[in-house]
Amino acid sequence: MNPLLNSYLLAVQTAASAQELVDTTRNLVEYCPNLEPDSSDQKAAISCLIALLGINNPGAAVAAVDGLIACGGAAVDCLLNNLDEHNYGARAWAVRALAHIGDPRGLPVLKRAIEQDIGPSVRRAAAMGLGYLKLNELPESQRIETMQICLAGLSLGCADGEWVVRYAAVVGLENFLVNASAAYAEASRKLLLCRCQMQEEVIPVVRLRAAQALEKWPAP
Repeated sequence: MNPLLNSYLLAVQTAASAQELVDTTRNLVEYCPNLEPDSSDQKAAISCLIALLGINNPGAAVAAVDGLIACGGAAVDCLLNNLDEHNYGARAWAVRALAHIGDPRGLPVLKRAIEQDIGPSVRRAAAMGLGYLKLNELPESQRIETMQICLAGLSLGCADGEWVVRYAAVVGLENFLVNASAAYAEASRKLLLCRCQMQEEVIPVVRLRAAQALEKWPAP
């Protein structure tokens, strides 16, 4: 292992206080771009960052998520294989990382989260992520089916009992429209229009955000 990476990993593992853990995690994250993609060193760094998601230290978890996002697709398999279904905090951070990475391999996790997860922050991250999946990376044969799954999840997000999830779904729909085919684009606009209506959406900030999205993507 790279000696410098080893020193960063050791510093994280031996941090003596909550603030020291935040600082050492940030140092590791700053060093991650120097690692060879798909190397054993990068995998070791990713494993360390994922372990930090389950520690009760929000500052370190935020930094770890930023590092995982920076690693992009290289972090996805490890995230999927280490998803802790019994730790709400770890699960929420992992879904947040997958949502921001946007790799289509994360779709099953995002779908399950928006449909079943009891945590509003997990559903919020999933709703955002469903709109930010990199659909253009998929072959045409898979793209339409994936759009259908994403739109169904975003529709659930728009009807969620928590306004923060509905807000995230609106933001997700705005981005979903970037790559949506004509039929899915029309369905997305209908969902946004519904969120603009006072009788459907009681939270003003959600209505405003939906209206902004419609202004960006008006009907043809």
